[in-house]
Amino acid sequence: MNANSKLRFMTRIIGILSGKGGVGKTTITANLGVALASKFNKKVTVVDCNLTTSHLGMHFGIFYYPKTFNDFLKNKATIDEVIFPHGTGVNIIPASMNLSDLSGIDMSTLNSKLSGAMTNQDFVFLDIAPGFGKEAISGIKSCQEALLITTPDMPSVTDVIKAKNILNEINIKILGLVLNKVTGKKFDLTQKEIEDTIGLPVIASIPFRFEVVESIANKTPLVAYKPNSDVSIEIFKLAAVVSNEEYKPPKINLIRAIGKIFSKF
Repeated sequence: MNANSKLRFMTRIIGILSGKGGVGKTTITANLGVALASKFNKKVTVVDCNLTTSHLGMHFGIFYYPKTFNDFLKNKATIDEVIFPHGTGVNIIPASMNLSDLSGIDMSTLNSKLSGAMTNQDFVFLDIAPGFGKEAISGIKSCQEALLITTPDMPSVTDVIKAKNILNEINIKILGLVLNKVTGKKFDLTQKEIEDTIGLPVIASIPFRFEVVESIANKTPLVAYKPNSDVSIEIFKLAAVVSNEEYKPPKINLIRAIGKIFSKF
């Protein structure tokens, strides 16, 4: 095994996907990437594979990039020209927000072009388009492992079952389910109901909080904006599971416990 193949073996390319939009997939991608880079000192790149409705860069407060993932896929830029380091420690490969930049892209080349380019990272997270169209399937086929994101409602759970079946058909390892936007209300499906229905374990349960929206408005992923929030702590726990690292959550003091209660409203 030569040095380059060894590096490729060490890089984990993980798809972040769901069956439907609106479940917080991009938010998880951004925050999980930052958590691994900042808390566990990992080399992390997040890639916006949702070319038709690209949002990943917005989570970092950046709306314009001179070169994008679109340019790389069209052979108009090298991989180094479309990687942008962020102050949180994570690297971003953004997609263009201009629909005209979709012209000339062959999504079937995504797997070969991406797998050969990202050889010096610990983790590469692909923010994959929702649904099961050509764009989404090309992203799915480009990952080695996958995290499935769902909210605790039947439409989202049903579509995740479809995603699970596709991943199993092409032999991509599923790391588990991330249950997002959990309200704790009676109308939420329970974790057990979701695990029994999908047939996969929930490896993270992330509560619904308006501070997630607040962090996007403040152009900083929540784990950097409010690292001691209960949402951030759950994402740090998820990062520890994904990376096989140890993580000890901070102890909850009285002030923080009161803050958690009011953050639910």
